[in-house]
Amino acid sequence: MIPKKPLTERTIQSIKPTGQRFMVWDALVPGFGVRVTEQGFRSFCLVHRFPGSSNPTCRAIGAVGKVSLEWARQKAREWHQAIAEGNDPKQSKAETFKAIAEEYLAREGGKLKSIDQRKATLERLIYPALGHRPIAEIRRSDIHRLLDKVTDERGPETSHKVYGITKKIMDWHQARSDTFRSPIVRGMSKSLGVKRDRTLTDDELRRLWQTTADGSVFGAYIRMLLLTCARRNEVAGMKRSEIVNGDWIIPAERYKTGKELVIPLSQAAKEIVDGMRAPNGGSADFVFSSNGGRTPIANFSSFKDNLDAKTGIVEPWVLHDLRRTSRSLLSRAGVSADIAERCLGHVIGGVRGVYDRYSYHREKAVAFEKLAQLIEGIVNPTDNVIALGARA
Repeated sequence: MIPKKPLTERTIQSIKPTGQRFMVWDALVPGFGVRVTEQGFRSFCLVHRFPGSSNPTCRAIGAVGKVSLEWARQKAREWHQAIAEGNDPKQSKAETFKAIAEEYLAREGGKLKSIDQRKATLERLIYPALGHRPIAEIRRSDIHRLLDKVTDERGPETSHKVYGITKKIMDWHQARSDTFRSPIVRGMSKSLGVKRDRTLTDDELRRLWQTTADGSVFGAYIRMLLLTCARRNEVAGMKRSEIVNGDWIIPAERYKTGKELVIPLSQAAKEIVDGMRAPNGGSADFVFSSNGGRTPIANFSSFKDNLDAKTGIVEPWVLHDLRRTSRSLLSRAGVSADIAERCLGHVIGGVRGVYDRYSYHREKAVAFEKLAQLIEGIVNPTDNVIALGARA
């Protein structure tokens, strides 16, 4: 249909959704108009045969309300000019999802404590699906296809991480762009946020402990996760210089809360550190490393797959489940909930969190020794220990 009148702001505001997608055209710029979705979302678009396409395609310029009519109309004219010159106005390398993500990491990465993990997730899971795409052309259905694929192949927890990273980048770009509107909306993550409650049973702990007795770096790393209740990246990044007088002091820049955490190491944990000595008496700092202490242990998935094949544990588990298992064991060992939470480095809220500045170092030291003793009793049981620590 040939439009009879130029679009006006008043005309646009009067458009009512019909339950079907339709266009309201502009008389001043060919192919330019307002697209209205089934849900009533309105965006300025240009319908044209873009370079490389044999059919006319509708491309969004900007959301109504986010950009003005005059700005969108001028942008449509610029696109017409670019097409006339044989150029695709939207196929700019600077506007691909990967380019935007790399700019986000360059500007915001210093504030992120999980930067290496986010980079790995982008490289392995997100870039193959979205990296080459112009970010403005990524649709909600594209996000759902990616999340469904990750859920099927790697589980809902990994899918939720992919969702969170993708959303963060798109929200960041939207806040800086005049025209971009993120395709991710509220409610998309409801089916992804599966709260985990997995803990390892006594039999699984015994299997795990027996398998990690092989003297490998990853085996020692797994045991340290259980003995310290720490997160996987915190233990992976443990340095000898962070261990002072038997305490592991995790610096604020490496800890999730942004505050320094002191973990009094149990005797069992100290023995693991001593067993991971730097080669030839060298000064390489990282305790758990595959290259002599120069860099921290990485490639968790490969190590974990090999470990799973040896343990014979049937029910799937992830490394973070060890932290939950250790927290449960602290309670089982008779450690109060208050001290157990401090062992995990959780922030104590309310008035107590503000006014109670006591370090609880002695209490945490006792708690970690109790944890180590309980684990020892489970993995090397005697009749008395089994009776005392049996699980219902």
